[in-house]
Formats: sequence, C-alpha cells, structure tokens
Amino acid sequence: MEKDAQQSAKLQKMIEQLDTIIAYAQKRERKARKTLEKIHPEYQKSAVNLLHYRAFRTYDLRSLQKKLGHLGLSRMAQAQLHVLASLQKIRSILTALYHEGPIADTNSSLSFKEGRYRLNKNTKSLFGPRPTDRRTRIMVTMPSEAADDPQLVRDMLAAGMNCARVNCAHDEPSVWAKIIANIRQASRDLSRPCRVAMDLAGPKIRTGAIQAGPRVLKLKPHKDLYGKIKQPLEIWIGPEAQSGLPHLPIAPAALAGLATGEQLVLRDTRGKKRYLEIGQPGTGGYYATLRKTTFVKTGLAVYRRSKKGKQKAFEVGRLPAIEIPLLLSRGDRLRLDREARVGANASADPADRGGTPAHISCTASAIFGEVKVGERILFDDGKIEGHIRGVHRDHLNIEITQVVDGRAKLRADKGINLPDSVLSISGLTEKDKRDLVFVVEHADLVNFSFVNRPADVRELHRELKRLNARNKLGIVLKIETKNGYNQLTDILMEAMRAHPIGVMIARGDLAVESGWQNIGQEQEEILSICRAAHVTDIWATQVLEGLAKRGLPSRAEITDAVMAQRADCVMLNKGPYIVPAISLLHTILSGMEPFRDRNVPFSPKMKRL
Repeated sequence: MEKDAQQSAKLQKMIEQLDTIIAYAQKRERKARKTLEKIHPEYQKSAVNLLHYRAFRTYDLRSLQKKLGHLGLSRMAQAQLHVLASLQKIRSILTALYHEGPIADTNSSLSFKEGRYRLNKNTKSLFGPRPTDRRTRIMVTMPSEAADDPQLVRDMLAAGMNCARVNCAHDEPSVWAKIIANIRQASRDLSRPCRVAMDLAGPKIRTGAIQAGPRVLKLKPHKDLYGKIKQPLEIWIGPEAQSGLPHLPIAPAALAGLATGEQLVLRDTRGKKRYLEIGQPGTGGYYATLRKTTFVKTGLAVYRRSKKGKQKAFEVGRLPAIEIPLLLSRGDRLRLDREARVGANASADPADRGGTPAHISCTASAIFGEVKVGERILFDDGKIEGHIRGVHRDHLNIEITQVVDGRAKLRADKGINLPDSVLSISGLTEKDKRDLVFVVEHADLVNFSFVNRPADVRELHRELKRLNARNKLGIVLKIETKNGYNQLTDILMEAMRAHPIGVMIARGDLAVESGWQNIGQEQEEILSICRAAHVTDIWATQVLEGLAKRGLPSRAEITDAVMAQRADCVMLNKGPYIVPAISLLHTILSGMEPFRDRNVPFSPKMKRL
C-alpha cells in the first residue's frame, strides 16, 4: 500500500509538471495572437508549435524525462515536431496509470503525423523532390570554372548534387548567368531536378588593403618525396589569364611570333637560366611548360633560342603585386583605421612606446561608434584574437592576445568578428539590392547572409515585394553570428510570413563568434528550433573539406558527414576534387538512411561484421 501511495504521488507530481508546461505553452500562444495572424498559411501551425517548443524548453525537464524513462514511456526527446500533442499524450498515459483506467484520447491541432508531414512538405517546396536513396539533400558551391565547363556541372549533378549554390561575393552577373545556364541544361539532359541558390554577400566586416610588394611570380613544378620533378609545370601565356593555370601575361602582338614546340630561354630574378617550351595554342594564347622552379617579374625579357643567337621574343607583362602581410605576435599592438588607408607592418618594435604599430583599415566604418574598450576582436576566422584597448573617432587601438603558432600573418580582405559588441550593421547592402534583381530573375532560392535580427528579414521581404517576388523565391537565412543565434525564434517568426524558408547553420563564422567550445551546443539548438518550426535546415561549413580541396578526407570529416544526415540538407564547398566529394557524401547519406530519420534513430537488421 505504501509503495502504491508513493507511486501515485510521483505520478500526480509528474502530471502537475505537465499541466504547468501545457498552460504556459498555451499562454505564449495567446500572447502572440497578433503576430500569428501575419504568418503565412503554410506556417500557421508551425509558428504555434515553435512557440510551444520555446515554452517547453523554458523548463529543465531532465528529472521528468528520467522518470518517464523509468516507466518505459517516451522521454519527449523527439517532441519538437508536435510539442503539444506529445505533452498531452504523455499526460493522458500518466493519468490512466494514476487512475488505473483507459488512456483517454487527446485532441491537438497538430498531430504527430501532421508535424512530420509539414516539415517534409516545406523541405520539398524549398529544395524540390526528395532524392531516391536518401532524405537529406546536397547543396554544392559552384566554382567559377562551371561557367565554361558544362561537363563539370553534369558530373556534379550525376554524382548527387540537388542544389547548386552561386556566391554573389565572387565573379559577376555574366559569369553567374553562364553557370546557371549550364546547371539548367545539365538538369534537363540528366532528368535530375536541381535548384539554384544564390548567396547575397551581406555586410561582412573585413580588413582593407595592405601595402603591395614586388610584382613577382613563383612558378614551381610538383616534386616527389625525393625532390625530383614529377611532371613539368603547365602555364598559360597570353594577354588574359586562363582559369586554373599560372599566367604569364604578354602583349597580343608577341603571340604572332610563337610556335608550338619552340623553346625559349630566360634568366629569372635570381639569374638562373630557365627554359620555357611552347605547347599547343589555345583561345588567345599558348600552353607552355617549365621543368624547374622559376621566379619571374614584370618586364623580364624572354628570348628565342636559334642558330643566330638569342633573339628577344617578348617581355613579361604586368604581374599582380605580392601582398606583404602584417606579422603579428601575442602582445603586439595593432591600429585599426576607419579610413581606407593602406595597411603596413610596424615601423619599430611594437613593444617600444615610441614605435609605430602595425596598422590596417576596416571596411565597415559604422563599427567605430559601437565597440567598447575591453571587447574582443577576431581576425581571419579567429586565427588572430585581440582586445580593444582604445576607442577613437578614426581608429581603434588593439592588443593582440592570441595567435596560432606564435606568429600570424594578417592579410587584406580577411573577416573581422566582434563577438562581444552589439552592432547595428546588418541587413541588405547596396550591392545586395543590385544583385537581388539578378537573383529574382535567375535563381530558385536566395541565401541571406549575416541575419542578426527580425528587422533584417523585414528589409528583405520589402525588397522582394518591390521586385514582385514575394513568395516566389525561397529564402534561406544564414545564421553566422551570436546575435542571429540569440534571436533565432523572433527571426523565424518574422521569416514565416513568407513561404518557403530555410536556415543555414554557418558553423565557421558562428564558431568564431561564439567560441569553439560552444558551437556543438548551438548547432544542436538550431536544429531543434528549426525542427519545431518545420523549417528546413542546412548543415554547412567544411563538410568533407579535405576531400574536396586535397583529395583525401580525414576521419573527423567522415564522422561529421555521418552526423550531418540529421539535417535536411548538407552543403559542400568547392574544390578540385568536388565531384568525388559529392559522390562520397551521397554514399554516406544513403548508407545512413536506414539507421536514422533526421533525429530519430532506427534499428535495421544488423549486417555481419
């Protein structure tokens, strides 16, 4: 009898806890009534479920979940898709145990089945039909070469690409148009649907220009482990560069004097004699090969070899200047300038008060009135960390507090993160607005970078409405800052006024902002919030990066790719080995499909080991 009384008391307490949570969830729904009226019809129930989930997560449920597990009941670990239905069902079961009676039916506006249906439907609206062998889609960043190489695009699509990403931060509209035309053609030829997503560059804070060095180019053939040349280095000779090859610029008139098989001679910047063999002609130039490391500079003379002696063939044209990076160590001083001054290294020992510290400019002048002394500032994806020691109208004084490997090189156009600062800089830039005109005409989705607050989403909605593209273009919100993560629920409530939408977890920038120790937790929370809102999520940044760029993945990358199967879409970045990377990711995601449906683990028949 005493044991039964204790059990009844536990059951009653658990029921009371559930009643408290249910009441609070319904209260949050009532308070948001005016906001919910503005939500797109396809997201009406989803927005309510998101509010219920945030109410659900207001409480520490670990003790309750353990007790439910002891009773052999669901711990509601997968309740995100249908929060109120899960709470009510568990309450109904506990009430039946308490009264030793039948389990009463529950009546929730969003059932278990409908919650899953809505997520799948929204994902299909954003990314198109589900692939045959897997649920998770594959998004791939398109390289510039895709504009002139239709076969590369076909190979990417055949390997498993479901969505092609074109980044507006690179290239120009004429190149984007060629890439997209190749994607559409390959999709028709292979009868494989492929959505086109275009990234708006956004208001990224970056370092400005740095003092230029000499106009010198190092040409180095590949060597084996014994230092022997594996094969000659292929270069391109002509007035215009050719993608993927080192370029020796020459005047168009000099091309007429070249011939396939001809051998040219030069003395490089070190006085070393080197031979250049002219190969087959191409459009606007010639392919050529070098067999030894060669340093060339602007104006270097190249000669023909003939029986009559050396005859000048051409001079090397204007080469790009070598950038001289800022060399920074822990304890160094750095001045960040508001105006676009050319950056340079320290003129004397930075520890010397009389010396001039290294200095570099910042592309976003707005930050200078919004940062405070003591706040952190990070450069180049967090490789260099500093603290702001002085705030002035035209510059910031920074002390470098952490660098990788004792000394770091800071170059132009590197990202700057201010994780402790509350910045107003966000939303659409003027470039974004110009690019959006192209995106609306050519793409299926727009990826909106650096979303920090609901106002940013409102601005995008207004611009799309102005372009008559509201609800005609899928929207993907890139969450890459602490502010964006902290305001994600409000951002989604604003975004759900349109349909369809998605969220990209930009793990690189987010990790820099939040700290590497926090990215795992934040990644999980974003997945859960998206699941509760029935919003499609994208797992991004450095997935199979080693394979895509160097041809061989690490074990950690394989594990990361396996874990990515929980998301609706996984993004790969470009690289020389992108086709094998797509193929491997397709294999991994397809192989994991029997074991897991998003966050829900399954138990298929075990294979023999």
